[in-house]
Amino acid sequence: MDREPLKIRKKADDGHRVISIRIREDILAQLDKIAGETNRSRNEIISTILEHGLQNIEIEEN
Repeated sequence: MDREPLKIRKKADDGHRVISIRIREDILAQLDKIAGETNRSRNEIISTILEHGLQNIEIEEN
């Protein structure tokens, strides 16, 4: 009996990168609380906050 080979495609680049950061425990607890209350992942919450911050940042000159 001939067996069909298992074909696995390479994962496509989705534009995301995995990074590692250091964060204070109290901030992590706040992120987890928001994630739980909104039924979102911690990653979604962090990405949303970063996106908002980048779109609304104002850099002051000395």
